[in-house]
Amino acid sequence: MNHIVYLLVTKKNNKLTSYVGYTIDLNKRLKLHNQGKGAKFTKGFKWEIIYQKSYKNKSKALIEEYKLKNNKKKRELIKLKFLKKHENINSITL
Repeated sequence: MNHIVYLLVTKKNNKLTSYVGYTIDLNKRLKLHNQGKGAKFTKGFKWEIIYQKSYKNKSKALIEEYKLKNNKKKRELIKLKFLKKHENINSITL
């Protein structure tokens, strides 16, 4: 079984807001977030996956999730790569 750490983004007040999570079923988890049934922080917004990494070990995945949640610099770098791909925040339709 794969354990997945992921980073979601949404456009909020004309800037990207991110959320980091852990799951074993990424498609199902994203669907729950977008239906307002995910984490309280994600309710009411349309989310897009911009980063995911799989681990074979749950404890390793949870350690990495914790690190990514607390590493604002890495999260910002991932968001910048996403923005470069989309050219600017106004071109993003979430």
